[in-house]
Amino acid sequence: MAEPMKIRAQLSGDLLAIKVLIGHIMETGQRKDPRTGQVIPAHFIKHLSVGLNGKTVIAAQWGGAISKDPFLGLKVKGAKAGDKVSVHWEDNKGEKSSAEATVG
Repeated sequence: MAEPMKIRAQLSGDLLAIKVLIGHIMETGQRKDPRTGQVIPAHFIKHLSVGLNGKTVIAAQWGGAISKDPFLGLKVKGAKAGDKVSVHWEDNKGEKSSAEATVG
């Protein structure tokens, strides 16, 4: 089960600063368990998208090189109070998560 995301959407004029903290283990598949010596299987976010009012503003393909609990920050022009920010991701094991925040 995916951990919840934390989204902060802060408006300054018509410029919206979006900050997202994603709870995910982000394993590369190259580390070994120190107790057993077994390789820890890869488990990382593959696809991520951020939308504003249903329109995608960024779509990314990630890999195993992204750190645990990744943080994403971006700025979008043309936003206003009451707009909806949505974040969706899917990992290499098929797990998915979505979250939404309202611009205040």
